[in-house]
Parts: sequence; structure tokens; C-alpha cells
Amino acid sequence: MKIRIEIDENAHEDEVIIRCKELNENVKKVQQAITQYSVKTNLVFMKEKTEYFIPLSCVLFFETAEKGIEAHTADDLYTIKNKLYELEKILPANFVRASKSSILNIDHIYSIEKNITSASLVRFNGSHKQLYVSRNYYKALKQRLNERRNYET
Repeated sequence: MKIRIEIDENAHEDEVIIRCKELNENVKKVQQAITQYSVKTNLVFMKEKTEYFIPLSCVLFFETAEKGIEAHTADDLYTIKNKLYELEKILPANFVRASKSSILNIDHIYSIEKNITSASLVRFNGSHKQLYVSRNYYKALKQRLNERRNYET
């Protein structure tokens, strides 16, 4: 695989072009990596009447609640105005749907306690918080974790 960088002082925004013979797994992984680092989100995290500017990398998971969507960090809780289906479209690849009511950040997973008959329990690094992954979403989560593991090696 060749990598070439061209500098164009007249460009209005950065553009990455992947030229390939075929769309294989390696090309897909390169695309995912680039997408993950180039996605910009403008989420507004709220706590009471205060807006917070928190990096997405600090978010453990998002889940639905009575008053909307809650964003959980290791030691805090915020609300956001977006819907889960909107988040699914704009969040980087390290965020994966865990159930109909939650999306989690795979970068913070410490352990997964698998339960064949019901939801599996996910624990997060450096936090007491935990989340259940439903049977319907468990396979996709494991696949994403394996892709990440294969990509890093």
C-alpha cells in the first residue's frame, strides 16, 4: 500500500481519497480509521443550566432516560438534546449500539460478562458504571471489538 500526501494551498477543506483496485478488508479498515479521526460532532452537554464542552473520548456511553439522552462519563452525568438514532449517524466508529436505548464507547470497555440467555454486562475502565448489551446487539459489539483488536496488531 502506498501513501501519498499532496499539499494544495488553494483547497478549501482537507480531502482524503482512497484509490484501490478493490474494496477489501484492509481498505475498509483504513476508511474507518480516517473516518473516526475526521468526524466532528457539535454535541452540547448540559447539566442543569450549564453547557459543558467535553471530548467524546471521555464519554463511556449514551442512554435514553425520562428527560432525553444521558451522556455518562467515568464520574459524571450530562444530558444532550440529540436522539439516539441521530447520535448513531454522527458518532465515530468506536461508538457502538448496545441496545435499543444505549450506545457505548468500546475504547472504555474493561470487561464483558456474557450471559447466553439474556443481556451481557459491560463494565468500564476507571468507573463503577456498567451497562447491559442486549442479545440482539452483542454479536455486532464483539465483531467491532475484534476488528479493533485486529487493526491494532
